[in-house]
Amino acid sequence: MAYDLKKESDVKEYIDKLGVEYRFGCYSEKKPEACHLLGDYLEGIKKDFEKASKVYKSTCDDYGYAKSCYKYGNYSFLGKGKSGGKGEPRVAYEYYEKGCNLNDSDACLHSGLLLVSRSMPKEIDRNVPKGVEFLTKSCDMNNATACFYLSGMHISGVQKKPEDTAAISSSGSAISGVNSTTTASKTPKESEYIVLKDMKKAFQFAHKACELRNMYACANLSQMYARGDGIEKNEKEAERYKKLALEMQEEIKKQQETLGFQQGVGMPN
Repeated sequence: MAYDLKKESDVKEYIDKLGVEYRFGCYSEKKPEACHLLGDYLEGIKKDFEKASKVYKSTCDDYGYAKSCYKYGNYSFLGKGKSGGKGEPRVAYEYYEKGCNLNDSDACLHSGLLLVSRSMPKEIDRNVPKGVEFLTKSCDMNNATACFYLSGMHISGVQKKPEDTAAISSSGSAISGVNSTTTASKTPKESEYIVLKDMKKAFQFAHKACELRNMYACANLSQMYARGDGIEKNEKEAERYKKLALEMQEEIKKQQETLGFQQGVGMPN
């Protein structure tokens, strides 16, 4: 049957049929892909976060479906779909780690960030070496954000004492409107570091992240070329990556404006 998606009645019928198809695929045919889509349907269309949470959890537990492990990790961390809305960081980490072991790059990113961050809840034991392993695996799977964070860690280094760890934070960029992480900091002894400051590695990770369309990594590359940090100084390349970062920034701005317009129009009830 052909649907006219300009007609509200056809849109409603089409959406209802999707729900039936996903339920059949999940519960009758036992397809993990269909179960995950059912979770997305309950989340995005029905806004039933409690049911969506249960579907994501069961799809992860019963089928080892990586994307569902990642989604349930998000729900657990935020307390989404739970009465009271209280987050469970330890449970979230367990599902992120499970998703990472099943080769989901976003799950690797989040499990890594939970382990390396100083600002995570007390339920999470900080473990920088293991966190770097997760982030590296995520970057190897072409997750731009993971590559960017690894670059930042090698720009500043990570010290053994959490209170002394150089933060992966934004600083004023040479590119107006785009922040980066190349600010110099006081350098303690190498023995005090878990991750050594290494501008060559920082450049390599930033280059990959930029190639994967991470705007902030491109801004950092521009500064690295301009200063000769981790790479031979090259003003032409510095200008090229500056231009690229600004183009990405403009693209993101347009996307946000378009999304805002679409949300303002809304969907039929």
